Amino acid sequence: MNYAVNEIRQSLLALQDMKYRDFHGALMPTVDRSTVIGVRMPALRSLVKEISRQPELVREFMGSLPHLYYEENNVHGCLIAGCRDFETCIKQLTDFLPYMDNWSTCDMLVPKIFAKHRSQLLPYIETWLSSDHPYTVRFGMKMLMDFYLDDAFEAKYPAMVASVKSEEYYVNMMIAWYFATALVKQWDSVIGYFAEPGGDGRPALDKWTHNKAIQKAIESYRITEEQKAYLRTLKIK
Repeated sequence: MNYAVNEIRQSLLALQDMKYRDFHGALMPTVDRSTVIGVRMPALRSLVKEISRQPELVREFMGSLPHLYYEENNVHGCLIAGCRDFETCIKQLTDFLPYMDNWSTCDMLVPKIFAKHRSQLLPYIETWLSSDHPYTVRFGMKMLMDFYLDDAFEAKYPAMVASVKSEEYYVNMMIAWYFATALVKQWDSVIGYFAEPGGDGRPALDKWTHNKAIQKAIESYRITEEQKAYLRTLKIK
């Protein structure tokens, strides 16, 4: 174990909350419980802020993949999210994504720099969506949801998500989450995926994902009651 890993691991262990470990560990069935320390995210983010002031420590830690603990992966993810250079961020992601093994680490990793480099990011998203690694695929979809559902939206983006066919629960759940969010932000452009599945050459969602997306949209306070009533009629029995 190198100095950086030991230093950061000891800092994480000092922040351990056993009740939180048991609670949060139960939410991640893909993660070995023995690798969960139990550190709440506000405390972990505070630690990351301290670590980020020590570039040599950061460099050594980020070069020590794979990590042993879930929280070490979260520290790594937070450091990537704070990267201020696009090319460096992509390089760090390329090294890190193959080691992601859960939805939580995947979903908290949102690089701020991407907001300024949407056109450059798209080819990488396309590569991630075609990966055999489920959390790399999920990450690509999450980036489309975070950065391309507002002013940068184009109709080809939901088609990219719908084109992904997988047996992986956490991939299909991400597809459902993406479309539920798209219904909130781009109703007119995506309602056809549910009202006319496969219409106009659009890739159709499988039954489970179709219904899960509707369920999640109906649960949203940002969907009107009229929209919710209509969505209920579109569930596949």
